[in-house]
Amino acid sequence: MRTQVTRRSALTIVAGAGASMAAGRVWADTPSGRVIYPVAIPIYQSQFVADRAGLFKEAGLDCKLIQGGSGVKTREIIASSQGDIGIGDITHPMQLSNHGRSARVLMPVDTRSNAAIFIVRKDLFDQGITTLEALANWKRPDGRKPIVSVSSLGGTNHVWASYYMETMGLDDKVTWIGTGNVDTMMGTLKTKQVDVLINSPSILKDSIEQGWGALLFDGTDETVWAKYIGGKVPVTSHFTLQSTIDKDPQKMQAFVTALWRATQWIKGHSPEEIYDAIEPYVGSTSRDANILDIAIMKKVTDYEGIIDAASFARGQKVWFREMTGIKPLTMADVVNTTFIEAARKAYPA
Repeated sequence: MRTQVTRRSALTIVAGAGASMAAGRVWADTPSGRVIYPVAIPIYQSQFVADRAGLFKEAGLDCKLIQGGSGVKTREIIASSQGDIGIGDITHPMQLSNHGRSARVLMPVDTRSNAAIFIVRKDLFDQGITTLEALANWKRPDGRKPIVSVSSLGGTNHVWASYYMETMGLDDKVTWIGTGNVDTMMGTLKTKQVDVLINSPSILKDSIEQGWGALLFDGTDETVWAKYIGGKVPVTSHFTLQSTIDKDPQKMQAFVTALWRATQWIKGHSPEEIYDAIEPYVGSTSRDANILDIAIMKKVTDYEGIIDAASFARGQKVWFREMTGIKPLTMADVVNTTFIEAARKAYPA
């Protein structure tokens, strides 16, 4: 089942969508919720759609979406119980569990990374820095290693990009830094404070069109992913603390049901329709760039909402290594399937 929203009406329907409690989950007092996302890019579109298409309201929730500023900051907000549910790299709930804040993945978002694109400064590309190997052999004018920017150290960009570099034996040839949100990241590359930016197709497109960036390496490409990763992996997830689940499981069910319905809404709508719905959340990059990003996300979105043993096992070589510092966890330690199974039963795909 999906919410019917045309491209023309995607925004106008929002005002009235909350009036219908189609999900049948109504409290005496509508509970409030705080939903946290890292930065303003379409990879987090399931949360944006759940808000803009009124699906949180239909589930009986009065939700506020809050931008954390990075994956790590999102994790910190969830850890402090200032947010109910976050979205980000699956390593974030693992990090929380490793540090005594038992956390659970509630639902996977994708099947491979959409944010492992290496964008190099255009002037360096023109000088012949057109491969990761060439980047690793290059030195800045002051003799330092190339500077590679990610949203946050330990976030999605860093985890997956560093795995590629590590596998190629190049991880110690660069310096990694975290530079925050979309505007900040783009600014550091444009002003040559950094040499490479790791991010999404939309930022790559904008950087090329504005003349200050070029594609160096695409870690999201299906062939590249198959070579280095091997297949489907839950890269991004919705997660929360176990204590938040224990405090109000009915509320958590409402969150997951809304997010599951948002995922099916995304499946049934075009990139243009999705963009029209989520535009208020992704305005830092152009419409064309966002539609490109959304089209790619549609290809890698996990429309089943279930993490299987094979995909979890496949991801362990990336998650549990020295760079992340995460002590190995079993799938049972990390994943809670109770809520997504109930949502799938209530709203079959």
